Amino acid sequence: MFGQFLSNLLAPEPQPLPEGDARLALAALLVRVARSDRSYSEVEMTRITRILATRYDLGPFEAAALRAQAETLEEQAPDTVRFTRAIKEAVPLEHRIGVIEALWAVVLADGKRDDDEDAMLRLIAPLLGINDRDSNLARLKVQSEQ
Repeated sequence: MFGQFLSNLLAPEPQPLPEGDARLALAALLVRVARSDRSYSEVEMTRITRILATRYDLGPFEAAALRAQAETLEEQAPDTVRFTRAIKEAVPLEHRIGVIEALWAVVLADGKRDDDEDAMLRLIAPLLGINDRDSNLARLKVQSEQ
């Protein structure tokens, strides 16, 4: 199901993704971060669904369906470095800080920061072209909104 999608995403010269594919790729990255501590909880699933609903103006069932597709894609996606670099090519810089904020919202969903999740964010942020300072500011913003 996702073979062609992944082939396009990981082509040597990736093209910007159509909006539906970009949504799916970003949703899969949210799932990857949530799973990075080997505990994918209901609260994280709910947070991802809420983020997708808000970000893409989806109803609850549409957002949950997108999350379910993303869970399947995440299992099949390549290593985080290649996957994230491909997303960087598809998402304009001005939108990537919002991606980092969404990732932090997932990390903080269960009320605790896990070392594995922190390490994942430290890996992903620069791959998306976001420096440590801006990632930390994004985390602080998310924490203040909770």
